[in-house]
Amino acid sequence: MKIFKTILFVLFGLMFINAGLDKFLHYMPMPPMEDEMKKIFDAIVTLKWVMPLVGFVELLAGILVLFPKTRTLGALMIFPVLIGILCHNATFMPEGLAIAGVLFLINIWMMVDNWTKIKGVLN
Repeated sequence: MKIFKTILFVLFGLMFINAGLDKFLHYMPMPPMEDEMKKIFDAIVTLKWVMPLVGFVELLAGILVLFPKTRTLGALMIFPVLIGILCHNATFMPEGLAIAGVLFLINIWMMVDNWTKIKGVLN
């Protein structure tokens, strides 16, 4: 079970490293967007600092998740981003909910697995 968890958490981290790098390097093609989605995307892009910030958080959290000692911090950092991804997919792209839901459950699993560390911070 420990090997399975390690592989799963490393893949999780690599997915967010990839997503974070794409915010800076733009190497993955963007899917076609509907008019409403295009307006929202244009509004987000006009705020020049939002996408680099999200990319930086995804990249840093993905790197932190790769290492067991920093995995808890990475899981806590990526949690708000995953909430945003879930809300976005629930509202605009329901077909992406399956992947976002699985990533969210993996993140919850990481946080539950390290609950003693998180509880120490909260106290």
